Amino acid sequence: MADKIKVLLVDDEEEFSSTLAERLQMRGFEVSTASNGEDALQMIDTNLPDVMVLDLRMPGIGGIETLRHVQLIAPGLPVLLLTGYGSTEDGIKGMKLGASDYLMKPLNIDDLIDKMKEAMV
Repeated sequence: MADKIKVLLVDDEEEFSSTLAERLQMRGFEVSTASNGEDALQMIDTNLPDVMVLDLRMPGIGGIETLRHVQLIAPGLPVLLLTGYGSTEDGIKGMKLGASDYLMKPLNIDDLIDKMKEAMV
């Protein structure tokens, strides 16, 4: 059996994050969570995930700034951006900076899984 896909989920909304983590774990993913960009960058440094799901709007280091750091410390790590507030501009900006794709909140779990698998190919 193949190893579980390691996902790092970065979102400051704890309820959203824990619910999504649970749903991914039920589907066989190994999920770590971080509530901010700083913690996420430290986690990448010690335990590189296969894919990162990154919220764009967070206090402290926001998603775009976190993405810039990820590109420096873990080039090639697939990053999917999550954006709410109807902000497709931020998602497109993130893709120009190297994100694999972006999804709007609220998201469909199957769409997220499909995009994570596509990003890792």
